[in-house]
Amino acid sequence: MNALSEFEAKRLLADYGVPICREVLADSAETACRAATEIGFPVVLKACAPGLAHKTEHGLVELGVANEGEVAAAVPRLLDASPNVLVQEMVVGERELMLGMKRDPQYGPCVSFGLGGIFAEALNDVAIALTPVSYAEAETLLDEIRSAAVLGPYRGMQAVDREKLASAIVGIGRMALEHPEIAEVDINPLIVTNGRPVAVDALVIVAK
Repeated sequence: MNALSEFEAKRLLADYGVPICREVLADSAETACRAATEIGFPVVLKACAPGLAHKTEHGLVELGVANEGEVAAAVPRLLDASPNVLVQEMVVGERELMLGMKRDPQYGPCVSFGLGGIFAEALNDVAIALTPVSYAEAETLLDEIRSAAVLGPYRGMQAVDREKLASAIVGIGRMALEHPEIAEVDINPLIVTNGRPVAVDALVIVAK
């Protein structure tokens, strides 16, 4: 199995309707500083290369980088671990979701939706649909998780854009059918900011 770089994964997912954060791929401190200024501080910096997963666990993610000086100081270390650095907008939200896809040996590609973030595995609040997924089926999937109430207006936060979520689910299902070489997709977290779901990390695994 081979993993696309995070940048490549997000470009592919965006083509299938998954909303992604603003980001720029840089190969030097100078280009990273320029990208960060264009995106607007604070930013996130990540090492970026095909096959590079679990970046946070390996200390290859810098959050809340506040100015050009901090970018210039952080980039060389990240470039020691990868040929490029991903300069990404800092997306802030109180709700985190996940989207995914895996190929079941019996049923074929299955799309999953549920709670994301650090509690995704602990709570395991996930609903699954077989592909192809229609828009109506995607809408139903949103209500099948135990914590579906968090998608509505919640503690002063506006409702999540269900249309964008459903469209992303449909798109991932279509991508799985059109790209049989893709073995797995993991989008976690999908941060909800001002009601809009935004993918800030993504893993796409391709069979050899």
